[in-house]
Amino acid sequence: MKFRALQENLRQALRQRIEEGELTGLRLAQETGFKQAHISNFLNRKRGLSVEGMDKVLRVQRLSVLDLIDPGEINKRASIAPPSQDDFDNVLLVDGAVAACQPVIMSLRVKEIMKLKRSFLRKLRPEMEGDREHWQRFVVVRAGGREGMSMYPRLFPGAAILLDRHYNSLKPYRKGESNMYAVAREGTCTVKYVEVAGNQLILRPHNPAYPVEVMAMEAGKRVRDYLIGRVCYVGTET
Repeated sequence: MKFRALQENLRQALRQRIEEGELTGLRLAQETGFKQAHISNFLNRKRGLSVEGMDKVLRVQRLSVLDLIDPGEINKRASIAPPSQDDFDNVLLVDGAVAACQPVIMSLRVKEIMKLKRSFLRKLRPEMEGDREHWQRFVVVRAGGREGMSMYPRLFPGAAILLDRHYNSLKPYRKGESNMYAVAREGTCTVKYVEVAGNQLILRPHNPAYPVEVMAMEAGKRVRDYLIGRVCYVGTET
């Protein structure tokens, strides 16, 4: 992983903490000894940080460089772990907000690592629109109570939902069958069938006891910007 990618992952981690109310740019400037404008420029991608500057930020935020690296890359490169001899790939389970907003998942955002059959994952067809090449392709999220029941029996509360984030097109995966999608909404995700009417997304549940939802798209945004990924597998623990 290149230094520039590490800086971008650090930037994302800091911005998420600010959005969640855990941090402010002013407080970070005070803790590191940087001017507030310096921190603001870094967060807004107007400048980078030196190695010494990154060290300061990591130290005061109690982060490690390992927190900024894709766990899959760590797993592949770590000399302390032997190469996998089985037929499974590691897929990261994360919160919906992380799946919706973070192209590359940092280790501090990983809740669990799940193993899925490599042959199954390789058979899945992507259907990308826009710039998705750099997005980590597969992630898993768990269905909440209302989310699970709104798509019952295709989903259920607590189900593990495998998302293909390289499939952000409304093109049907199978002829005559509606795709289920994780859709970005209010900083996290909801799972629904998706249709388009003008500049609005129609989010349809599977369970008729739950209402159809209508979400207006922001100016300049397209459907692909809201589709986090296609639901390609649903599982539960027994």
